[in-house]
Amino acid sequence: MLIKRETIWLTGIIAVILAGVLVPFMIWGERFDAALSLEGSRTWMAQFGFWAWLAGIGLLIADIALPVPSTIVMSALGLTYGWFMGGCLASTGSFLSGLVAYTFCRWLGRPAARWIAGEEALSRCEIIFEKRGGWLIALSRWMPVLPEATACLAGLVKMDFRSFVISLACGALPVGFAFAAIGALGNSHPGWAIPLSGLVPIGLWTASKSFLKKP
Repeated sequence: MLIKRETIWLTGIIAVILAGVLVPFMIWGERFDAALSLEGSRTWMAQFGFWAWLAGIGLLIADIALPVPSTIVMSALGLTYGWFMGGCLASTGSFLSGLVAYTFCRWLGRPAARWIAGEEALSRCEIIFEKRGGWLIALSRWMPVLPEATACLAGLVKMDFRSFVISLACGALPVGFAFAAIGALGNSHPGWAIPLSGLVPIGLWTASKSFLKKP
């Protein structure tokens, strides 16, 4: 019963955060999708010359607040720089996006979290993230919209920083390389990237848990 109630509280809070995240998608989503197609993203980054890679990472970080089609941008990085360098850049962008969201929401502090969720819901979410936060962060990286919401929530409940960073890397690395590989092949359809980038984080996070147990 406790797990069920905790899950309900977590779902409710994520829904509140998602509501704020989804507003930009509802307003500007179609424009961004049209402008940032695979080739459109590549063209937009190319105008920055040598700094195109930084522009791509910037787009992925901007996905925190804007309806940027992050998987398409990752594919565009792979198309531009190849699967390996593009994968490194895409993974970096995904990682920094989560880190910025976490840091900002952690900076907001408990008063803001209490205002958003209430004391009881906040306490229950803290329990959930203490027990299963790593899984939530790692697996959410390959899902639409949820990466931003879970990273924000992890910051609000002050999830252990080391656990957050490792679980974030476990999710960001396979996602970045999978979609960059698709872009390098000139294919923007993530049919095989989704299961790949969903299963790899499980293995990475399972392996990293032994490291986290060390003092």
